[in-house]
Amino acid sequence: MARNDFAIRAQGLEKRYGETRALRGLDLAAEEGTVLGVLGPNGAGKTTAVRILTTLIKPDAGHAEVAGLDVVRQGDELRARIGLAGQYAAVDEYLTGRENLVMFGKLYHLPGSVARRRADELLERFDLTEAASRPVKTYSGGMRRRLDLSASLVIAPPVLFLDEPTTGLDPRGRLEMWDVIGGLVADGTTVLLTTQYLEEADQLANNIVVIDHGHVIAQGTSDELKTQVGGERLEITLARGGNLNTALAALRPYSAGEPQIEAEHRHIVVPVVNGAQQLPAVVRDLDSAGIRLDDLALRRPTLDDVFLTLTGHAAEEKPTPDEPSTGRNSRQPARENEKVTA
Repeated sequence: MARNDFAIRAQGLEKRYGETRALRGLDLAAEEGTVLGVLGPNGAGKTTAVRILTTLIKPDAGHAEVAGLDVVRQGDELRARIGLAGQYAAVDEYLTGRENLVMFGKLYHLPGSVARRRADELLERFDLTEAASRPVKTYSGGMRRRLDLSASLVIAPPVLFLDEPTTGLDPRGRLEMWDVIGGLVADGTTVLLTTQYLEEADQLANNIVVIDHGHVIAQGTSDELKTQVGGERLEITLARGGNLNTALAALRPYSAGEPQIEAEHRHIVVPVVNGAQQLPAVVRDLDSAGIRLDDLALRRPTLDDVFLTLTGHAAEEKPTPDEPSTGRNSRQPARENEKVTA
């Protein structure tokens, strides 16, 4: 695959579960060696898209290729070239870490000696060597996540699908996983990442698509999406006794839109352009007007703002019945005629 070719490309994907239209003409594309972040509220179709792209289910309409292979017609060949880590650690807690990885290697038809060698390589890479002989039920949540990701890399796939890989991790474990994902991409792996943590997409994704009701409603880099919902905002909180009208008069020459006022909290939000350059003059004018402040901040939109503006609500955490999560058996190479419950 040549540089800048698409490692993942989907066009017009459609999928129904009974009366529910999970996907409604979904288009996705990820260049080789990049991270594509997929955001969307619960039930938007994120996991359904992942299941189609990883050959676990077939689309009702549309076309998709991963690593240059058709996900329907060349599913058997494709399964040997992709990795998948679902929302929940898909490892056997009664086996040791090493036994889990050797088992996954054998499921991918690696010879026993190769599976064992690959297991040891991954245990070392993910800092699990000391725990390799312990049952997984003794592992912490972060260790299980690292082992689960290791299992998806047994065959060193060029394309990796991560369906909410840091769900349930504490902040430290999440940062550790971000480092691991960053290292994989630096080595040339293409990653499709679905996540409910918008900071995660902001940190990791080269490009982001936001989907809702089964189709893409926005796409671009993180900065491009933030620009869509407006520019910078100057936020000030007056000290007690401060006059809101006087403060507004001082701020109005710098405002690029209608200010928002929360009188009860003495808070004013003013949309601005080139806020960093204007900030010294704003402070000077407020001081000249006798306005004392408890707080002043220049704020750019976050992906949370983007998500809320585009979808009308914040990201949620609990899975919904019409969009099943990728479970333990999703790691095992599926047979062509195998029935997958949606």
